[in-house]
Amino acid sequence: MSGHSKWATIKHKKGAADKARGKLFAKIARQIEVAARLGGGDPSANPTLRTAIQKAKGAQMTNDAIDRAVKRGTGEQGDQAYESILYEGYAPGGVAVLIDVLTDNRNRTGAEIRSVFSRLGGSLAEPGAVSWQFQRRGIILVDGAVDEEAVLAASLEAGADDISDDGGTWRVICDPSTVFEIREALESAGLEVVSADSQLVSDHVVAVSSVEDARAVLRILEAIEDNDDVQDVFSNFDIPDDIMEAAAS
Repeated sequence: MSGHSKWATIKHKKGAADKARGKLFAKIARQIEVAARLGGGDPSANPTLRTAIQKAKGAQMTNDAIDRAVKRGTGEQGDQAYESILYEGYAPGGVAVLIDVLTDNRNRTGAEIRSVFSRLGGSLAEPGAVSWQFQRRGIILVDGAVDEEAVLAASLEAGADDISDDGGTWRVICDPSTVFEIREALESAGLEVVSADSQLVSDHVVAVSSVEDARAVLRILEAIEDNDDVQDVFSNFDIPDDIMEAAAS
């Protein structure tokens, strides 16, 4: 299982997802606003907006909240200019970190991100120092209770590249531009989709072999993700399940 997915699973088990729901809604709303501003307010003609709305619905945002975010993005209900920035750095142990940010104040956000790295034993890197290790892929997680053959048949027929066992879910990998269509195909086949999104994925994995090191990595990632301007955090760590469970306890 990828480090990103493992971490998301652990946070859900700890109840962190419910605790941070308000913060999550604010971040998704910002993504919807920016997508609507850049590509228009019609999801059928704006794949980025369509994906953001699906993410919002998956997080159980109300339709009214989604509509308000779209209207803010198109200028119908106020306007807020956000800048998209990708910060790059290293967590303890040389673990690569990419930080996807939408901010209305580059200087403030940059200083806050740098402070987290300095305080928790990481380091902020120059642009390009980390991002070359990653590529954007569509990642769809399907309930693992269903048969692998059913997931494989439905996903490959819809254009997915591969599926793998993600520890309790099936991980469907695809081109990021096809996430929405493949999700629809899986759901039409009667399969339960847990999440569907595009992520930055690395083939260069850094093994973390002790609970102490795992805690250091998770600590810095959680502190970065807690920033309101941070939309997502991607990393290339590989922590065995038993060490991950112990580190997150």
